[in-house]
Amino acid sequence: MTQAPREINLELADDADRDDLKSRVEAALAGASDVLWVVDKRGNDVGVPAAKIAYVEIGSAESTRKIGFGD
Repeated sequence: MTQAPREINLELADDADRDDLKSRVEAALAGASDVLWVVDKRGNDVGVPAAKIAYVEIGSAESTRKIGFGD
């Protein structure tokens, strides 16, 4: 988000439709909606004002967070 001290990270459910999310982000950036609503992994609704979106990064469902010094 623009003018925010840090980025917003959302963890989506494993069965989330990433193409649908991408389409909704594109629609929000094109001005079709004023707020981008996303449901996170725990079922919480998160709203982001479309005018405040700076960038979006959508990871793959298979990506895992690595902890420690391993490869």
